Amino acid sequence: MKVIKKTVKLDNVGYDIRGPLVEEAARMIADGKQIISLNTGNPATFGLFAPAFVEETMKANIHKSEGYSDSRGINDAIDAIIGYSVSKGIYGLDHNDVYTGNGVSELINITLQALLDNGDEILIPTPDYPLWTSIATLCGGKVVHYLCDETNEWLPDVDDIKRKVSPRTKAIVIINPNNPTGALYPKENLLEILEVARQNGLIVFSDEIYDRLVMDGHKHIAAASLASDLFVITFNGLSKSHMVAGFRCGWITLSGDKSCVKDYIEGIHMLASMRLCANVPSQSIISAALADPFSARPLLEPGGRIYEQRECIYSSITKIPGISSVKPKAAFYLFPKIDTEMYGIENDEQFVLDFLHEHHVLMTHGRGFNWPHPDHFRIVYLPEVKELMTISGKMEQFLAGYSQKS
Repeated sequence: MKVIKKTVKLDNVGYDIRGPLVEEAARMIADGKQIISLNTGNPATFGLFAPAFVEETMKANIHKSEGYSDSRGINDAIDAIIGYSVSKGIYGLDHNDVYTGNGVSELINITLQALLDNGDEILIPTPDYPLWTSIATLCGGKVVHYLCDETNEWLPDVDDIKRKVSPRTKAIVIINPNNPTGALYPKENLLEILEVARQNGLIVFSDEIYDRLVMDGHKHIAAASLASDLFVITFNGLSKSHMVAGFRCGWITLSGDKSCVKDYIEGIHMLASMRLCANVPSQSIISAALADPFSARPLLEPGGRIYEQRECIYSSITKIPGISSVKPKAAFYLFPKIDTEMYGIENDEQFVLDFLHEHHVLMTHGRGFNWPHPDHFRIVYLPEVKELMTISGKMEQFLAGYSQKS
């Protein structure tokens, strides 16, 4: 493990939340414009708040949260995380195998910083949650993007993964359920990916933050539950399932064969200790939240708000000529494809910026998720149905006369 890094060139490291689109939206807000922000999955922005028992638990424990905790976390939280992991089929964990964090984002940073030296390769899906690509690049790693196949419900293309493994590959990232596509990976696909990791001695990072936001009777399968012989780091948290994004409450579990990664785990522990501990008040809610892991389930069933919003945006946006989409099975994102020939689109960021200027709706362009072509954009479908219908109408109106070609 290294501590000091060389300066790296930051080309194509994923979209920056402070990038030109967000900065332009901020400028417009400062000028008095009202902007609908569909660029981040922040439930509270759209009136989706934490269950009352979560807030009550934090209030009841605040007097016990004024000092540092152990760098891994408080005992009640770790016990609850281990119990939840067992319910997902991940066995053999003890207190040394769990770390709480200030959101999953901090833990991505810690685990990649401890792993990657300059030039080390890591396999990350495209499209991806861009923080994975950004942090890996900042750590000096070389990101190799493997394709998720839109024609196959956005599932990872295992043959593409196999082609892209090299002697320098150290790890593979799985994002399931996927952000930005809403895809949910079946057991067969996961087993194939894990077999590639097994044959090549790769560490597996499984980002499962949306595992409790699954619809249509589908079931999420934890990657680690299928590979007790592999070293798997599973990432999870409460930001989305319990609507507490601002609380910054996440965790990782280290499962499987640790015999060849002892130095790496020591590096993780050192970095976790250097930040002293995760947010203690937020840790205090983990036990209560995981005692009721599916408190959001009514929102995900027919008649529930998130379910009906998905139905609305999928139906309305795909009725627009030149727009198609795979229907998401999980999370609250739609990743539509736009016919670039029909609309003369050469720059997807410009397309999103033009829509922002004309209709005051902020979205994220597909290349912001490291998708290689300018033909996608992501919609966060957290607004209520009436507002989503209005947004779809604005998109149809906008595209009726739009072209980037003069």
